[in-house]
Amino acid sequence: MGTTARPGFDTETLRRGIEGQTASTLLSLYADDAELRIVDHNTQPSHPKVLHGRDEIADMLEDVYGRDMTHKLEQCVVQEDRAAFSESCQYPDGVRVLAESMVSLRDGKIVDQTIIQAWDEET
Repeated sequence: MGTTARPGFDTETLRRGIEGQTASTLLSLYADDAELRIVDHNTQPSHPKVLHGRDEIADMLEDVYGRDMTHKLEQCVVQEDRAAFSESCQYPDGVRVLAESMVSLRDGKIVDQTIIQAWDEET
């Protein structure tokens, strides 16, 4: 009787997608029925922005990773069917963004993600 290894979350694809600013690479990590919630200064916890499915998530990824800014995967932890990661970003004018993500996985693909992000504000 053989055993079949469950596919794991591909952290190297995550790094390549984030740091290479490649929306299509990142989109490959999402299940077709994925849901993504964004909480920040504009979309607060009681009314987060919610994206349903790969098409809506693709539009957001293309917008974010198409911007003139750098992105870096700072940390990533994977445990069974959960993962968490930190991403830091910087615009050319020095404005910084920090995003923390918690994800649920099914067969190595993201099915549920919550992003909490904050950015520098002008004083």
